[in-house]
Amino acid sequence: MSQQQSLKAVEDDALDILRQLLRIDTTNTGDPRTTVGEAVAAEYAEAVLRDVGYEPERFETTSGSRQGVYLRIPGSDPDRGALLLHGHLDVVPAIADEWSVPPFEGIEADGMIWGRGAIDMKDMDAMLLALVRHWARTGWVPPRDIVLILTPDEEAGMRHGAHWIVTNRPDMLAGVTEAVGEVGGFSITAPDQRRLYLIQTGEKGLAWLRLRAAGTVGHGSMLNDDNAVTTLAAAMARVGEYRFPVRMTPTMAACADELAAALGVEFDPRDPEPFLAAVGPMARALGATLANTANPTMLTAGYKANVIPDVAEGTIDGRFLPGYEDELLATLDDLLGPGITREFVNHDIAVETTFDWDTITAMAAALSELDPGARAIPYLMSGGTDAKAWSTLGIRCYGFVPLRLPPDLDFPALFHGIDERVPVESVRFGVRALQRFLELA
Repeated sequence: MSQQQSLKAVEDDALDILRQLLRIDTTNTGDPRTTVGEAVAAEYAEAVLRDVGYEPERFETTSGSRQGVYLRIPGSDPDRGALLLHGHLDVVPAIADEWSVPPFEGIEADGMIWGRGAIDMKDMDAMLLALVRHWARTGWVPPRDIVLILTPDEEAGMRHGAHWIVTNRPDMLAGVTEAVGEVGGFSITAPDQRRLYLIQTGEKGLAWLRLRAAGTVGHGSMLNDDNAVTTLAAAMARVGEYRFPVRMTPTMAACADELAAALGVEFDPRDPEPFLAAVGPMARALGATLANTANPTMLTAGYKANVIPDVAEGTIDGRFLPGYEDELLATLDDLLGPGITREFVNHDIAVETTFDWDTITAMAAALSELDPGARAIPYLMSGGTDAKAWSTLGIRCYGFVPLRLPPDLDFPALFHGIDERVPVESVRFGVRALQRFLELA
């Protein structure tokens, strides 16, 4: 029996682990006082690894509630650079009343597994855990050392997770030259039904900004030309309505060319809208990788209906392309105008690597073996991942969670969205694709 033929039980194991992980509420609110479940999930991951004979380390970062799991598996060639496989255990909040199913029960229905974290990113956690359990049971040895790390706090800036590891436990990453995590490897379907798999080779940087406007306190019934709320609201509206110019990074230039050819459309960076319209559900995600972005997300002011407050505060989620951070901040300063101060809530680097490495070749080969005619192409992600931390050590980082998706699934909308879910058959495909990739990597 071939390795691929024997993976049915591993797929089942991955699906079971996924359901169990989804039932552990690991909501990361951004406030350590209200963030829950990471230690429980780490205990579970440690247990399933110990069940097959491994001796993983369950580690604490900044407190006992912020925990992760680390395991190093020796490969057949100790002289090669180690490969880091990483996932995060935390998830963003879910408001249960907005969902059609409970978000923390791991329900399977309509060919999908539903729950907060189903694609971000407990599906990858489950696939990785199931695969390394399979290796322990069968005695399979990877061609190079594998480092498995499951982290806390990816969703709120990584200061209690990956960045903490880089600063305090770099020994975990000794010898690592490349890393594979989220968000990439998923398919989009071309008109000829051929699938293109987007491999993440870059991601935008973070500039989450807290804005503050000061004014003159006064009675709400009187005239007031120095209203902090008015000043801040106007500034945030200017930011929200502004559209940054298209800036082509090497990654997105290659991505746009590949997609345009596959979709039978032209890509004009001066007018990308016709191209984005042809991309379908991926349009919002890809459109955000062609320019810097800045979106108002929070607004706070006042304490009583008839009192004009002296201070108003707001938050902007700024994201900059590799090489364009200065342009983002200068533009925001112009838009905000006088009377507004800003400070970073979270500030992190943009990441970009090339699409010409042996690891990419292995990914593409694995995909084409399992999905004949498939084509791997690079793309740059609008969000951020633990790759920001690993890359500070010179590690080349890729997003590769291989999922063969139904053509009509609006996959980008599921990230941090209501009714997050992943197709069962996509997870089964992912297990097989990851195993084949790791045989070749």
